[in-house]
Amino acid sequence: MGSARARIAIDAMGGDHAPAEIVAGALRAREELDVEVLLVGDSSQIEAALGQQANSFPIEIVPSEGTIEMHEEPLSGIKRKPKASINVAMDLVKQKRADAVVSAGHSGAAMAAALLRLGRLKGIDRPAIGAVLPTILADKSVLLLDVGANVDCRPKFLEQFAVMGSIYSQYVLGVAEPKVGLLNIGEEPGKGNDLAIRTHQMLEQNQKISFVGNAEGRDILSGNFDVVVCDGFAGNVLLKFAEAVGEVMLQILKEELPQGLHGFMGVALLKPNLKRIKQRVDHAEHGGGLLLGVAGICIISHGSSQAPSIFNAIRLAKEAIDHQVLERISSNYHQPAAPAAEVE
Repeated sequence: MGSARARIAIDAMGGDHAPAEIVAGALRAREELDVEVLLVGDSSQIEAALGQQANSFPIEIVPSEGTIEMHEEPLSGIKRKPKASINVAMDLVKQKRADAVVSAGHSGAAMAAALLRLGRLKGIDRPAIGAVLPTILADKSVLLLDVGANVDCRPKFLEQFAVMGSIYSQYVLGVAEPKVGLLNIGEEPGKGNDLAIRTHQMLEQNQKISFVGNAEGRDILSGNFDVVVCDGFAGNVLLKFAEAVGEVMLQILKEELPQGLHGFMGVALLKPNLKRIKQRVDHAEHGGGLLLGVAGICIISHGSSQAPSIFNAIRLAKEAIDHQVLERISSNYHQPAAPAAEVE
């Protein structure tokens, strides 16, 4: 691509605060992460958001026409609007002009565009969105997937999520031997619905992962698991609940700590600690979720993302590129073909 630096295509028109906050996050990433960013969207709006900063940091603008609105059905929307910003961004990856895509727009449209334009990795039946959550242990996180790509799942889908999640946890999050858990309503192997029971059996037999058993809701943030797999319905509910709990906790701290003279003095003394608390529980610090299983690096950010979230989403994309996540997942499924006589 003519440059050793990662090139990230940003859907500048996606999200509640586009394009101003998207552009601001991209500018910060351009400066601090040493990446090249391609801003995809309406040229005039992007240029207005860039303002005088465009002279300081040369950024390529790739024009597009329209966006997929939140009320639109994803598949019909991306087919009806081939030049929409998310489609153009995905095409940049397909054409090898970019290494990854970041979007805070319609998540369903982003997944549909990725599947149609980039396709699935060989051996993967369904992609999954992985979200990194904090745990009770400092400097340790847990990867939860799927958090919204697949409302209904089969056991083999969850097994594939476990393998992909383990690879991501090992090479990007730095966990030597990721411990995998299956979301369930009890610890015993026989607990749960048919999907949970059948998936438990498959995960136990899979030699490519370190499966340690069922994870109840209270266990997810305990630090005892590095990867937790579930269907996208349960995962999405969990993710949004966890984000809400973090926001409530931060709001309570803001309201209660400054009460009275001692409170104001305490806040001043605890400022560094409070900053670290925010970094651990604020979902903006994690940037979004990686769409694992498609033939390209795609980060799906929150629709409410502002500049810090976009910056962290670009950081996630760069880490996935640097650690060759796609190549590692692909190599896991590229097994030698069986002799013709043995193929059933």
